[in-house]
Amino acid sequence: MPPDATAVLQARIAEIERDDSLQRPERLRERIEAMDRLDALLFDDVADAVRRHASALMRQLETVNQTAYLAIRAAIRDGEGKAVLRHWLQALAAPADTPLDDQAYDALDSVLAGVLPFDEPADGDDALPAEMVFYQPTPARHILDLIERVQLDVADVLVDLGSGLGHVPLLAAICAGARCIGIERNAAYVACARRCAEALALTGVTFVEQDARAADLTTGTVFYLYTPFTGTVLRSVLDRLQREASARRVRVATLGPCTAIVAGEAWLVPLEPPQPHRVAVFHSIAPRSA
Repeated sequence: MPPDATAVLQARIAEIERDDSLQRPERLRERIEAMDRLDALLFDDVADAVRRHASALMRQLETVNQTAYLAIRAAIRDGEGKAVLRHWLQALAAPADTPLDDQAYDALDSVLAGVLPFDEPADGDDALPAEMVFYQPTPARHILDLIERVQLDVADVLVDLGSGLGHVPLLAAICAGARCIGIERNAAYVACARRCAEALALTGVTFVEQDARAADLTTGTVFYLYTPFTGTVLRSVLDRLQREASARRVRVATLGPCTAIVAGEAWLVPLEPPQPHRVAVFHSIAPRSA
C-alpha cells in the first residue's frame, strides 16, 4: 500500500521544523530546497489542516529568504553587487562537472527572482507576430556560463536581442560590470526591465523597445540570442550582424534551436563544438581591413 500523502507531508514538515539552522540567512540553498520538497508534496488528497501548516511553514522560510534578497539588492545599489551576488550564485551553483544539458530552472533562478525587483506585466506575448518566439527567461546558470565563456568584462557591450524582462542584461551588468543593452519589441516587458534597473541603480543597463531588425548594433561586442525569432526575421538579424562583423570582431552567443542556424554561418567560428541545450559561443572571423 502506498504511503498516506498526509502522513508523508506531516513527516516532512516535522523534519524541517526540527532543523533550526534553516533560520540562518546563509542557509539560502537549504531553505529553497526545503520549500521545493514541501511544494512537491502538496497533493490534492492531503488533509486541509496539514496543507495549511505546510503553506505557513513555506511562508516563514520565504520571509527569511526575503531578508537575504533585500541585503543583496542593497549591495547592488551600493555598487557592491558583483561580489555579493556572485558569492551567492556561486554558492548555489551545481558542481563544476555537472553538465548544463537542460533548460529547466533551479535554485539559482529562485534567488534571481527574489533579488530582481520585477513587477511582471499582466500582458505577455498572446498575439505574437509571425516568426516571433514566445518569451522564456534564460536560466540563471546559463547566464553565468555565458559570462564566463565569453569572458565578459567592463570593456564589453552585451546586446541581448529579444531581451524580454531583461534577466541577461541585468545579471551580466551586475556580475561582469559590462555595459548591457536589451532589445525587445514588447513594450510591457521593456517598461518592467527599466523599472528593475532603476530600482537597483544600474546605470550601465539600457532597454530599448524596438524590433531587432531595426536596432542600432554598432556598439555591441557580444550579441546574445535565446532563439527570440525564426525564419526570415532571424535571417535578417544574422545578415545585420555579419555586416557589423565586417568592420570589427564580434562574438555571438546563442541558446536553443537558433544555434543550429547560427552554426552554419560561414563568417562565424565556434569557440567549441556546440552542444544541445547549452549556450554556444561563436567568434567572427577577422574583417578584411584588419
